[in-house]
Parts: sequence; structure tokens; C-alpha cells
Amino acid sequence: MLIFLDIGLLQCYTLTYRRTKGELMEKIVEIRASGDGFPMLMRDFLHSLKLSTTVIKEAKRAGIFLNGVPVTVRATVNQSDLVEVYVSESRSDGIPPMDIPLTVLYEDDDVLAVDKPTNMPTHPSKGNNLPTLANAVMAYYGGNFVFRSVNRLDRDTSGVVIIAKNKLSASALSRSMKNGEWQKTYHALVSGVPKEKSAIIDAPIERVCEGNIKRCVREDGKRAITEYKTVEEYGDSALLEISLKTGRTHQIRVHMAHLGHPLVSDFLYGTPSEKEYYLRCKEITFPHPKSNKKLIIKA
Repeated sequence: MLIFLDIGLLQCYTLTYRRTKGELMEKIVEIRASGDGFPMLMRDFLHSLKLSTTVIKEAKRAGIFLNGVPVTVRATVNQSDLVEVYVSESRSDGIPPMDIPLTVLYEDDDVLAVDKPTNMPTHPSKGNNLPTLANAVMAYYGGNFVFRSVNRLDRDTSGVVIIAKNKLSASALSRSMKNGEWQKTYHALVSGVPKEKSAIIDAPIERVCEGNIKRCVREDGKRAITEYKTVEEYGDSALLEISLKTGRTHQIRVHMAHLGHPLVSDFLYGTPSEKEYYLRCKEITFPHPKSNKKLIIKA
């Protein structure tokens, strides 16, 4: 994804690559310097574009060009100078394309949003031979893609997954999510009917013990906040709409079990049931990595 920046305006251009020492380099930004504050160091200029420290480190290795000449971050940028920034890029060769149905909810030059089905891992992992969402996305792009899921859902959780289509958008999306600028809404089927129709659960979460995937509510854990409201009641179970204010591993499952209403058929935090496990990411709201405009993705 090539971005041109001039007087604060961003426009999309064709993806541009070059090869250096056998590596594929992606030009992520092309910038005609304009505005106030010049001259300034290249390092400061790149930070002013909200490039992360990680991306700038990669660019230092791959290539930073000032008016077509390779430079370091100590170079001086003046008004009207042309700055080009490259980062190394490689396909996700360890993720083979698989012809799996893929429901695309939204797509532009920077973001792909898809609806992950249940019983499908987001990405390959050790000991897992199931087809994954990553395999489906690789097939969607003909194998020429780097799979970068910004949010991840457990295998049995369905719904919205946001995928960054380039390193620049991946950096911006990860930063906005870390800064709490994302809102995620889920639907979950829980055992029993909560006494309160709506409530906020503010309880810290930590691992049960080192090496164990199971989590629990514990005073020395990381703060976790979950808000829920009852959508429907079924006698021995209830459908809840749940909003996450933080993003801890297994947060919904841990908090609902702590409340005494674990998810139906949750093998880790509940008890077996004839009913199917149901946890679905219904909606994610987040700032677009380039325009910063609010995107609302629904599944």
C-alpha cells in the first residue's frame, strides 16, 4: 500500500515494491514535505506521521530515501523534499492457501474485515491441523499476502475479525486497539438467567498458574471490565449482549463464570450441555488506520 501525503491529505496509489539483497521491500509512504516546522530531522518527521517506533526501525534497515537518495534518520528534511519509506515484506509462506468459503464484511486498501465461522482457528498453531481463517484469507488473495489479524477469536467463537492489509495499517490499528479506541460487542449464551438484567463486571483476571491456558478472577490480576445486558431469557439460559471495556484473554468466559453464569457448554469454565456453545463477535467499532474516521463493522 503506497500512501502519498501532501498538506495533510492522504490518497491511495498502487502498491510499489523493490528488491534489495533478495528481499522484497514495500514502499509504505511517499511524502512531499509541507507545512510548518521545517527544517527538521528525518526521525522527527517520521514520528510526526505517526509511524510507530517498530516501523521506523524496519524502515532504517529497508530504506529511507530523501529526494531519491538513501539517508539515515539523522538527515535533515526541508520544505518540499520528497521522502520515501520502505519496509521489508514477505508473504506468509507458512500458511498455505485453502479453498474455504470466506465472508467478507468490509474491504478497502488498508483493512479487511471478515466473518469467522465457529470451529475454525484464526491462524495455524502447533498441533492444530484444522483449516484456519488465515488459510482462507491466503486463498482469497491468491497466496500473495501477509496475514495480520489485529484481533483474534478463539476457535469456537465466531464473528468479526479485522485484518491489516499492510504494515502501516497494522501498526496504526494495533496502536488504536492498545489505546482503548476499539469497542467490541458480543452475543453470548450463558447458563441460567442473571439476576440483574444489566451490570458492569469490574474484576481483575490472571492465569490460574504458569503454563495453564485457564484464567481466573484474582486480586493480583490485570484489570478487566465487562458490561452486559440481557437480550432474551430461555428459562435455563439467557442470551446476553456483552461489551468489552478491556481485552483480556478469555475475558467474557471468565467474568460470566465468576458471576455464576458460565457460557453454555464451555468446556473450560462451565459444564457439559446438550446445547451448543455460542459466543459471537457481533460488532467492532474502531478508527480507520489512515483517515481516522470511525468504522463500524457488523456480523
